[in-house]
Amino acid sequence: MELVEARQKFIETWGKLGSEWGINRTMAQVHALLLISPEALTTEEVMEALSISRGNANMTLRDLISWGLVEKQLKPGERKEYFFAEKDAWTIARQVAQERKKRELDPLLKVLNDLSEVKGSEKDPAYKTFKSSVKGITKLSANVNKTLETMIKAEENWFWGSILKIFK
Repeated sequence: MELVEARQKFIETWGKLGSEWGINRTMAQVHALLLISPEALTTEEVMEALSISRGNANMTLRDLISWGLVEKQLKPGERKEYFFAEKDAWTIARQVAQERKKRELDPLLKVLNDLSEVKGSEKDPAYKTFKSSVKGITKLSANVNKTLETMIKAEENWFWGSILKIFK
């Protein structure tokens, strides 16, 4: 397989994977393109490489910046903006974990905390089932939260070493 074909396959695969994780396919493809590009790219270069509109490219690049996966760069003497993606896989994984925690898990934990205060009679089967379900989901969510916080703060070798010890 030649490099051009391999790059295209990587971009397509990253896009499919992203959509399975609940991320917009185009966002994942733009991230993939920037991830495998040795130099920062302009909006026009992203548009041309992926055959997407300017509006789609601009919106997607803004989203990637807000996720902390892409940074905007300016080159002296040029008016164009350039976009560069972090290349280190561990740094990317930690950033995605941090953003997903902030956008998904933190709001869930807040709602679960509110729901744990529901009033009712212990004799009511519906109340008991509700309380038990909320308690179980809260416990699981809290453990996921601790794991993500550990991952976000950890160095790669320590984290994977710790995980592997669990399975020995």
